[in-house]
Order: sequence, then C-alpha cells, then structure tokens
Amino acid sequence: MATTTSGGCNCGSKETPATPTYPEQVTGMDILVRALKTVGIDTMYGLVGIPVTELAYLAQARGIRFVGFRHEQQAGMAAATHGYLTGKPGVLLTVSSLGFMNGLTATTNATVNCYPMIQISGSSVREPIDLEQGTYEGLDQLNVAKGLVKAAYRVNKPEDIPTAVVRAYRAAISGRPGGVYLDVTTPCLGAIMNKADADKLFYQPVDLCPAMPPAAEAVTRAADMLAAAKKPAIIIGKGAAYARVESQLKQLVDATGIPYYPMSMAKGVLPDNGALSALSCRSTIMEEADVVILAGARLNWLLSRGHGKWSPDTKFIQLDIDPTEIDCNRAIAAPVVGDLASSLDALIDAMSTRKMSMDPTWVPGLQAQTKEKNAKFATRLTANAAVEPMDHWTALGAIKPIMESNPDVILVNEGANTLDDTRDTIDMSLPRHRIDCATWAIMGMGMGSAVGAAVATGKSVVAIEGDSAFGFSGMDFSTICRFNLPVTVVIFNNGGIYNGIGVNMAGTSDPAPTTLDVRARYDKLGDAFGATTYYVTTPGELTKALTEAIASRKPCLIDVQLAADSGKESGHIGYLNPAALEKITVYIMIAAPARQPRRCRGDNHLQVPSIFNLFPKPQLLCYTSFFTP
Repeated sequence: MATTTSGGCNCGSKETPATPTYPEQVTGMDILVRALKTVGIDTMYGLVGIPVTELAYLAQARGIRFVGFRHEQQAGMAAATHGYLTGKPGVLLTVSSLGFMNGLTATTNATVNCYPMIQISGSSVREPIDLEQGTYEGLDQLNVAKGLVKAAYRVNKPEDIPTAVVRAYRAAISGRPGGVYLDVTTPCLGAIMNKADADKLFYQPVDLCPAMPPAAEAVTRAADMLAAAKKPAIIIGKGAAYARVESQLKQLVDATGIPYYPMSMAKGVLPDNGALSALSCRSTIMEEADVVILAGARLNWLLSRGHGKWSPDTKFIQLDIDPTEIDCNRAIAAPVVGDLASSLDALIDAMSTRKMSMDPTWVPGLQAQTKEKNAKFATRLTANAAVEPMDHWTALGAIKPIMESNPDVILVNEGANTLDDTRDTIDMSLPRHRIDCATWAIMGMGMGSAVGAAVATGKSVVAIEGDSAFGFSGMDFSTICRFNLPVTVVIFNNGGIYNGIGVNMAGTSDPAPTTLDVRARYDKLGDAFGATTYYVTTPGELTKALTEAIASRKPCLIDVQLAADSGKESGHIGYLNPAALEKITVYIMIAAPARQPRRCRGDNHLQVPSIFNLFPKPQLLCYTSFFTP
C-alpha cells in the first residue's frame, strides 16, 4: 500500500516492502524422531553427549520416553529386554566412539540371543575418519559394528533417514531377530531441510514381519516321525517365549501327551509344575528320548550341541525360522523351516489325523522320576533352612514361596551359583517372566534388564543377583530409583566370585582373584539413591523384606548376607574350564567343610575381620588344583 506525506503530496512516495516469508524447516534430528514414531517406537534407552544430547531432548518433547542410564551397556541391555518382551525393537541411543563401543556389547548380545534391538549412534564427520586425520572421537563405527550385529547402516543425509529407520526396524524383527546398528553422522543430524520436502519422505511400512509358513512336505515328514515315536519329548527354548506360542504348545502337548523340557528363559511358557513337565529329567531325555522336537531352541552349547549325553539314535525335529541352524551341530531328521507360530499350527493340524505310538511307560517313568527328584530337592531346602550364616539354598528357600505366590512378578537373574541355583529352585508358571543372561552366559545384564522389563511391561520386577554380577551394573540401580520403577534388587553377598574364600597363593596382602568383600554393605548403596533398603542375615528377615518390597512397588534393595564359603566355581559349568595340562598340589590354609551354624554377630551385622572367622576351626588341608604351565 502506498503512503503519502502529511501535506497530501505523494511525489517521491515509496511502497513498504512486503515482509519476507520463509519455508518452515526441520533438522535431521527432527526427521529421525518422526521416523521412529512412524514405525511405532515410543521408548528410547541411552546415555547422551555430543552429538546426540539435543536428539534425546527432542525425542522426549515429541512423546518418546527417554530412559537415561549411567552406562551404555546397561541401557543396551534394557533395550534388548524391551525388544524381547514386546516384539518391537528396543532402541538404544549412544554417543560416538567409546559410548558406541559400550553399547555395542549389548547390541551384539541381542544378536546372539535373538532379541530385536536398534542401536543408534551419532558419529563424527566422515572425511577425517576416512583419511585417519584424528578427529573428535573418530572411529569407523559402521565397519566395527558390521561383524557383530545382524545388520548395520550409515546415514549421511537427512533424506535417507526414514528409509534407514524402516530398514533397521524390519531387519531387527524379521526372520531370526537381532541387533541392528544405525550410524548417523553429525552433519546428518544437524542438516536442515524444508519441512514440506521432509514430509514427503515418510511412509507407513507394510508387513514388517510377515509370516513364513513351512513347506507342507516338511510338516508331513515331522508328523509321521512324531507319531511313530516311542519316547518323544519337546525342548522349549526362549524363541518360543518370544514368539508367544504358548497356546499352540499347550494344544500340541494336550493333544499328544508328549512331555516337555523348558530351557532357562522358556520356563513358564508351559507351567514348570505341569503334569507333563520333565524339568527334572534333562539327563533322561538326552539319554533315552528317540524323537525330540526343538521348539524355539537351538542345538547349541546349552544342549551339548546334540552330543555328550544325547543318545546317538535320537532323531530331531527342528522348528526354526533360520535354515542355517539346521544341521548346525547334528543331523536333523525332520527340519521344519518357518516362523514358529505357523510351523506349530501346521504340525498340530497334521497330528490331528495321526495316532501316537508312545511307549506307555515313558511318561509315567518321567513323572515318577520328577516326583522323586522334587522330594529330594525339597529335603535339601528344608535341611538348609536353619543354616547360619545363610547359604544360597537357605536364602532361596525363603524366596521360593514368595515368588511362586506372585507369579506375575518378572524375575531377572544373573550370577554363577546365584543363576544356577535360582533357576533350579523357583518354578515359573507364566511365559516371559524369567530373564537371564541366556546364550552368552555373561554377567552384566542385571540392572539394565530389570529396567527394561519394568518399563516395557509396567510389572513388578525382582532381580536376584550375585554380588559379583551386581558389580557389573550396580551404578544403574540409580536409574531404577530416578525413574521410581517397581524393582526389587536382591543381592546374594558371599564376598566373592563364586565364593569369598579364595586365598592369595603369593602370600601378599592382595585379595585372591576371586575374592571380593564379604563385609560389603550393598544396602548402603541403595540408601545413597533413596531406595528402601534391607540388610538381612536370617531367612525370616529375608521373607519379611521381600514381601514388603514387592508389595511397595517402589525401588528396593535387599542385601542378603551369606557365608563366605557358599558357592563353588562356575556353578554348573565348571566342565567348560580348559583341560588340565599339569597337576600341581599346593598347601594352603582353607576352612573346614563343616556346615553347622557359624554365627558371629554383633551390632546387627556380621563381624568378619577375616574370612576364617566364618568357620569353627580353620585347618591346614591339602588343596589340589590344576594349572596350565
């Protein structure tokens, strides 16, 4: 509009320039957050820093819950657990270089254990990395990750972000699930696009995890073999828990009468105490079963790779989505390649027209054996109920009825003896309620998995930890407290890795390689972060503490004081040690093996100036060990 002077003369007047308009713009970070939301990601675990701090803030602002940790490995364990429990990839956000490497441990673990997970890491500018010119946190992260994860992609420009996210999601959940690495460069995160152009990049992916039914002839072969079996059995693996096929497995078991044996994280897919549960009969199944169905289980080291105690005449029916698993360690007589739900549905249909030929003594024999072994185990717990200081069995005897009367509480479990003994003691009745270190048999997943389980499900969680295992992730108990999660951490403190009675054979004041500190007060750590804490020395105190903690649905930590001699090397897997090349006999001062009460108390806590104070009469014994020269 033209303007005039006050005198009305418009000579020399000028038009006011129009206000310039600019298109709305977005950054690569905006596009990444929107891409994650488009595929249904609503939670992100991680630890921030350059160059991803603003990304975490933006994700939180846009409705993605960000759960910040103290260490990337634990954040990754949480993401992996989230993926396992939900069937959607858990997402881990890490910084570059060392943050990426710390998180990669968890992503690799997810790949080995078949948990769907996506690790997103910021990374440095490409040019100085490729020329090795020494840039900030310079590391060729993509090529480091490639050999350790299911898939790995790098994004260099914002236009490619939506496609990269969809590809990562699809790779994580399709076929055999696993960990996927997504490398997003700093220039890509900070790049600017017009929003209108960015809007055109997004799409809703179709059929991210399609069903993969097996071949009809494969199902027929398996059904014929199963119907002819005299001593059949079903091995249920954690893949069955992940695939949510408990209803199909129940239908198959009910229809055929075949007994089942669950692997550790498959406990509860069918009830551990069910009439056809052969949980106490592992050796018998390996030695006598003539046809075994592997349902979501891999014939790996956890099953002796099909050798060892296994009968050479046993025939395997393997239901697996990955054809490379077939014949991996032993010839598979009837491979059924397809997704587990489709394969079980097809097998159930095929068995409906067939009659079983099972030996009538097979199931009753397993049931009798189960009854006998369960009675012996109950006697063991009863015999240890009054042992003081407590051992693993004393403590677990107090925990068992509480956990079994609260079946919807998720159990997280790690350690050596703590893992083995807890798995043997506590029966599970619901699927996906036991989470442990699984295939890799590592420690260092406890706090992360506890957080992931609580966040993913909203359920109460009890994490039963060895003191050594807790040491790997203990600082992330603070994460449990900051987010006010319904998690109770129970620490079995025997003062050592395996136990606390190791002796330094050099005779110096340094502790032995396996010795920690039986006097440690882990409850004080919980106090520091504002949790409700307990220090317990008797089964009665433990019963009261755990009952209160679960009921509170608040962060709680229970320090369970055990005897220093409670536990043995490697729990159940000592046989995996290297074969001895040389036998060396050494004489060291060790404690007498007595199991009578050994209470030495004062001021409400155990007084242990020396490990030998836990025993009546330390004495010189001959200790034989094996060393490699």
